[in-house]
Parts: sequence; C-alpha cells; structure tokens
Amino acid sequence: MRLVGGTSAIITALADSLPAQSIQLSARVTHFSLEGQDVVVRYVDASGTSHKHRASHVLFALPPRLLEAKVLFSPALDFATSERWRRTPTWMAPHAKFFALYDRPFWRDAGLSGTAQSMVGPLVEIHDATTASGRAALFGFIGIPADGRAAAGRDAIVSATVQQLAHLFGPEAATLRATLFKDWSDDPMTATADDRQAGGHISPDSRPWVNGKWRDYISLAGSETSLSEPGYLAGAVEAATRTANEIISKLNRSEGRPFAARSEDTRT
Repeated sequence: MRLVGGTSAIITALADSLPAQSIQLSARVTHFSLEGQDVVVRYVDASGTSHKHRASHVLFALPPRLLEAKVLFSPALDFATSERWRRTPTWMAPHAKFFALYDRPFWRDAGLSGTAQSMVGPLVEIHDATTASGRAALFGFIGIPADGRAAAGRDAIVSATVQQLAHLFGPEAATLRATLFKDWSDDPMTATADDRQAGGHISPDSRPWVNGKWRDYISLAGSETSLSEPGYLAGAVEAATRTANEIISKLNRSEGRPFAARSEDTRT
C-alpha cells in the first residue's frame, strides 16, 4: 500500500496544523549547551544569520548517528550515549534509488506487474511506482555499494539502469520522460562517512537513548529508536508517539515552568 500524494502528504498535513512562525526551513542546528535549567539551541538560517533559542527540553527526530556527527554538545555527551548513537546504522543511508518516469504504465498492457528481482543489476529490486493519479513510473534500488557508485559515476549508472529496464520490460522502457536518481550516501542530511558501508538492520532496543547530564533535557524520537520497527515509516510513527506521550506525562507531573521554547534576540 502507498499513501495518496506520497509521504510528503503527512508532512504537509502536520505542518498545516502548526503556526507558520514555528517552522524554520533550511535552518542548520550547530550546537546545544546547558545553561542552568535551560537547553540553548544555536542554529544558522538559510541566509547565514545565527540565532539561539532557549527551551526546557529538545526533541530530536533525526537519526542518532547523524546527530552525533553533525551537532556539538556542551557539556559533551557521555561516552556510552555517544558511542551508541555512532554505532546505530541509519536505515537506507548507504543505498541509492532510481526512478524511470513514463507517459503511461506500458508494462501493464503486457500483463506485467512491474516487479522484478535481479542479481546482475544495477537494480536489484524493482517495483511499479505509478501514482494513484496515473503518473507512470518504475523504481528500484541500486545494488552497487556506495564507493562503487562513486567510482562509476551517476551517468554510467543511469545509462546501465535504463538498459536493464529495457531488457526486462521491453524496448519501450528505454523511452522515458525523465529519470530520478537519489544516492542517500551523498546526502549530508542523511548519511555520515560511517554509512558508506551497509550494515545490518537495526534491532529494537529498550535501553535509554540518552544518559548522563543530558538525560532530562533531550529525547530521541527518530525511526531508529522505535521499539517495534526501527528504520521504517511505521517505526517513526511508533517512536514519535511514544516519546511525545513520555514528554506529555512528564509535563503533567511537573509543577515547574511551562514547557516551551523561548527565542532570544541574538542574531549575528
């Protein structure tokens, strides 16, 4: 099953329910520090301007490994927390996906499902990605490791992939409207250097993701932290729901100051 409008439809629906000013796009968080009972968050916006916000708690939705590699913490994370984050693979980060877009799903005329498995590649797994509105596409996962993809180059991989589709589904597969190639291992917002080698799938783990001085100030709610399906979309829903409920419970027990971010006029 696929969501009509793609998974971005979920993001749009959630964003539409929030005050516009509460969403900062193209902002890069660089540093977290503890000052008294506050977490101070420093980030740079799309224009390069620096900002900082104060909050009583911070909730992270990105992969632990990416967080450990890209953001500085003062005081530093304790060794056990930092090491666990670094050793947690980000599901799909080492991989790449290819889309071939067509005027119509011609393979269906021949009674073909659009699904294929291949041991000779470049695509090792192929599916019909035609949308509910009828926009025709085939997509697949590239079976070449990240370093091999970098050595071969994008153009060579795309050319070989189109040839493979034509071999599987007939010459019409070589007449495309467009191609899309996404290599997650080259995406700095998805992968780190440690992700260039594919690891095993994450196993659910109920141990706390944060220890030491940061334990009461930050929470991780990305898919990798799920207790049921880490790495998957369903895991993201489970992890976010569970973590949000834990924070709400904490707030209901607290008689202290309100749980809210406070902006400071500290642009530079």
